[in-house]
Amino acid sequence: MTMQTCEQMKEVAMIDDPAIVAEVTDAFEAYERALIDNDVAAMNVLFWDAPETVRYGIAEIQHGGEAIRAWRETCAPVPTSRRRHRTVVTTFGRDYATVSTEFTSDATPLVGRQMQTWARLGSAGAPFGGWIIVAAHVSLIEPPDAAACEARA
Repeated sequence: MTMQTCEQMKEVAMIDDPAIVAEVTDAFEAYERALIDNDVAAMNVLFWDAPETVRYGIAEIQHGGEAIRAWRETCAPVPTSRRRHRTVVTTFGRDYATVSTEFTSDATPLVGRQMQTWARLGSAGAPFGGWIIVAAHVSLIEPPDAAACEARA
């Protein structure tokens, strides 16, 4: 069996096609703007409205689009001081992607982590080219000890 390099696998599987990465990045940026602006309608458009949708939040769990929408109507907005770090957009083919990012804010000394699974389930004429979040996870942790992380690397 011959081992393929990462670059060979990317070519065969169409991983990180620049045009698809740009589409997902645009949709992700729209979601982040809606999050900061507390634009609940826009956030709802960007989440799949289906029972299979799962969102694990910092202190809550929602299963299904209906539960996510209900939670959004009552949750506190994210701090406007929220800043993202180390955002990684990875696409697989033309219709599937993951977006991972870390975030900080003046509201807490903790470091936030956010992962989203995106799928193109709508038509090209749909909002954001049909890209929507089908699963998400958000968590907060103590800031990692940079020296300890470097020692393990």
